[in-house]
Amino acid sequence: MRRLNVAMIGFGNAGRAFSRIILEKQKEIEKTMDCDIRIVAITTGRRGSFLCEEGIDLEEACRQIEEEGAFRTDSPQYSKLTSTEVIRSVEYDVMLELTPLQIFTGQPAIDHIKAAMQRKKHVVTANKGPIAWAYKELREMAEEKGVCFYYETTVMDGTPIFNLTVDTLKFCKVTEVSGILNTTTNFVLEELAKGASYEEAMQEGRKRGFVEADPSMDMDGWDAAAKTTALLNVLMHADITPRDIDRTGITAITEKDIKEAKRRGCFIKLFCRGVIEDGKVVGTVKPIEVPEQELIAHIDGTSSAVSITTDLMGKLTIVEHNPEILQTGYGIFSDLIRVIDHSK
Repeated sequence: MRRLNVAMIGFGNAGRAFSRIILEKQKEIEKTMDCDIRIVAITTGRRGSFLCEEGIDLEEACRQIEEEGAFRTDSPQYSKLTSTEVIRSVEYDVMLELTPLQIFTGQPAIDHIKAAMQRKKHVVTANKGPIAWAYKELREMAEEKGVCFYYETTVMDGTPIFNLTVDTLKFCKVTEVSGILNTTTNFVLEELAKGASYEEAMQEGRKRGFVEADPSMDMDGWDAAAKTTALLNVLMHADITPRDIDRTGITAITEKDIKEAKRRGCFIKLFCRGVIEDGKVVGTVKPIEVPEQELIAHIDGTSSAVSITTDLMGKLTIVEHNPEILQTGYGIFSDLIRVIDHSK
C-alpha cells in the first residue's frame, strides 16, 4: 500500500475539521485508493508542534488544542521545531498550508509554499493570500518542480470552483466571473434590511461565530477583493493583486440607502466582478442594487455564490448555502485526494 506523509502548517478550526474527516474516511481511502495517509507533523504559531514519523494521533491532537488550548509539552509527540524548520527538514510528501491570512502580503504562507516546493513536495493551501499575491510565480514553480499545487478552499470553502473549470470545463475560456463572496457583509446587509443597526448585526454575527473581533477587512471589502483576485488569477490568468481591485466596502451604506433600494424592488449586495476590458482583466468589489427577481439577490445569510461565464458553456452559477467549518475541512480533504489521484 502506498503511504502518503502529510505536514500540516497550522491547526485552527479548518485543520481540525480536516483531521476529523481523515479519521472518518481513512479506512475507506485505504480500501478504495490503496493509500495510507499519515499526518507526520502539525505546527502552530503559539500552541506548539507535534511530530511523529509513524503518524500523529489526530484525535489526541484535536483534544489537546480544544480542551487544553495547546499541545502538551510532556507529550512524546511534542516538538520545539518552528513551522519553517518543519517545512525544511521533516520528511513528508504533502504540505498543507493552513496558517492565518495576512491579507496585505500573503506572507509567511508564500514563503512556506516556496520552501516546500523547493524540496519537490506537493502543496495544498487553504490560505488565499498566496493565490492573491503570488499565484503565477507559485504555479510556475510547481510546474518546474513537477509537484501538485491545489487551493480549492481559498474561495467558498469546499465548493468545487477551481476543480470545476479544470476537470469539467476543459477548453472553455472564462470571460467573466462575478458573485457574492464575503459572508460577513452579506449577513450584515441582510440584517440592516430587516431593520437592525450595524452594531446589532455585528453582535449577532459574533454570537454566531463568523464575525471577527475586528471586522474591518470584511466591511472595507479587502476579504472580498482577495477572493476576487484569487478567482481572476486562476480562472482568467489575470496576474493581479488585491490592490489592483477597484474596491469599495459597505461602511458608507445607510439605512436610507437600504430603504430606497427596497422601494425600487432591489437588495443591496457587496458584488464582486471580473471582466475583460481592452484585453485586460479588470476586477471590482462594490455594493450594488440587485433587482429582487435575480438569483443573486436571494443569496442570504452566510451563503455565497459565484457565476462563471464561458465561451462554450455560457453562464454557470454555483451557490454554497450557509456553510459550516465542515465544508472548509472538506475543501482541504478534496485537494489531498486530488494529490493522491495525480501524483501516482
